[in-house]
Amino acid sequence: MTQPILCPIDGTDHAMHAIELAADLAAKSGADLLLCVVNVAHGGGRGPLIPHWSDADAQHILDAGTVTAKAKGVTPAGSAIVIDREAASGIVTYAEMNKVGHIVMGTGDKRGVSRLVLGSVAADVAGRAHCTVTIAR
Repeated sequence: MTQPILCPIDGTDHAMHAIELAADLAAKSGADLLLCVVNVAHGGGRGPLIPHWSDADAQHILDAGTVTAKAKGVTPAGSAIVIDREAASGIVTYAEMNKVGHIVMGTGDKRGVSRLVLGSVAADVAGRAHCTVTIAR
């Protein structure tokens, strides 16, 4: 049995492109496609954790991802909203818990100093993941 392919999404055009690639790979390999949204939580300590998106907004992102995957002929086998303080750790933890064999994700157009200052979720995932990571552009 082929391990699932995970496509973490955030509603951007880059993520939608990643879903198209992940759906193609899933269709060709017979692997299940999983989608997740990491809703990064801010705050904590003395106050409550406050997710970046409302539950409805996060679900809307998952729904749009499902539509994109179905348009490529693949119905996702699962989807989840993951709450974490950091996007990369949420993605890697979800991938490990679901025994994912491949992560396909998009990345923004960060270049030069902005890349150094802001970092890259895709680079962090690639460095931490237990499995193959494909960065879709």
